[in-house]
Amino acid sequence: MANLNGKTSDLRTAFLEVYSVLKSELLNDPAFEWTDDSRQWVERMLDYNVPGGKLNRGLSVIDSYKLLKEGKDLTEEEVFLASALGWCIEWLQAYFLVLDDIMDSSHTRRGQPCWFRVPKVGLIAANDGIILRNQIPRILKKHFREKPYYVDLLDLFNEVEFQTASGQMIDLITTIEGEKDLSKYSLSLHRRIVQYKTAYYSFYLPVACALLMSGENLDNHIDVKNVLIDMGIYFQVQDDYLDCFGNPETIGKIGTDIEDFKCSWLVVKALEVCNDEQKKILFENYGNPDPSKVAKIKALYNDINLQGIFSEFESKSYEKITSSIEAHPSKPVQAVLKSFLGKIYKRQK
Repeated sequence: MANLNGKTSDLRTAFLEVYSVLKSELLNDPAFEWTDDSRQWVERMLDYNVPGGKLNRGLSVIDSYKLLKEGKDLTEEEVFLASALGWCIEWLQAYFLVLDDIMDSSHTRRGQPCWFRVPKVGLIAANDGIILRNQIPRILKKHFREKPYYVDLLDLFNEVEFQTASGQMIDLITTIEGEKDLSKYSLSLHRRIVQYKTAYYSFYLPVACALLMSGENLDNHIDVKNVLIDMGIYFQVQDDYLDCFGNPETIGKIGTDIEDFKCSWLVVKALEVCNDEQKKILFENYGNPDPSKVAKIKALYNDINLQGIFSEFESKSYEKITSSIEAHPSKPVQAVLKSFLGKIYKRQK
């Protein structure tokens, strides 16, 4: 296995090696009688959907575990187990994205057609999503069954999946076609959607996995969860901001939150600060794909100086999160949280 106590590129290489091992185990899972066709289908489906992203969530498990070990070199087994947990999060992400793309009728994901748009796949993708989700407990059972924290891991993944699906539900029911009502949008709704749909699985889950591997009880780390949720919300606000003001070449996609009537932080803030005349422009133009209407919303965002309001939000969030981190009694836990914050503060993509 590539050296894991060295450079980031080695870390990624070693992490991808573990993907190959896990994939091979799943494609030879004795609980199912495989045929050549079924094995080829699942292998292609996994390669298309699981390892293609930035892998930030998965790699964060290893990063966090190393920081909790306070710089001690990891054994080969520790590297493998932390990587396997990282891949469980990437599997979870793939499951959400495959189904999310069907629900949103999306066209591309990670620079290629969404899985359900691939010829001959179609709605078989819904079942593929279920298969992706069911492979997580199989990975956990094979590699963690003898560990004292096995049941806690199962609980953690079940809990976070429930929270994420519930967040997705709030998001979906606020944008039902024909029931678009901007007056329903508020900062508290935005926070709820983000907390449940994104923050738990993207920020809390990788650190919680590392804490369990280190022998910690998650009930003793509610404050860590709260800081990570705040970070997840800050991250999503950045995402909402970049969707409108980011450079498409840098972020790798063209933002469509305005057209899609999303409960974006920008529109919620605009509703707070606009006068009646400006609110009228928002209500008449938001959520319409017509480029001239989108342009009116963007012009309005500039008029009320949303970029300045965002900069102020960014610096206040950073201060609040930093002081929460520094109040934590454990230096290794502080290091984990600071490393997360460092990766996202003032990001451009």
